Amino acid sequence: MATGADQAVGFGLVGCSLLLFAYYTIWVIVLPFVDSDHVIHGYFLPREYSVILPGVAALILLLCVGTFIGIVTWKNRKPKKID
Repeated sequence: MATGADQAVGFGLVGCSLLLFAYYTIWVIVLPFVDSDHVIHGYFLPREYSVILPGVAALILLLCVGTFIGIVTWKNRKPKKID
């Protein structure tokens, strides 16, 4: 069973993910339909970043996954037997 600290960290991560999802959804889907001089645009980055940031995050994720796979396969390789 999960301890109280584990549950608190889990709830925190879920809450952070929900906030990030809501922010990105409003930024990408809702903001293009709001007038550009509206005050809500002050809380969001320019629209160019809505494509750049997920692309950079995807590249970092692929780099981390590739590095992890490389390290695991490097450590699990068997030495060749010399006859």
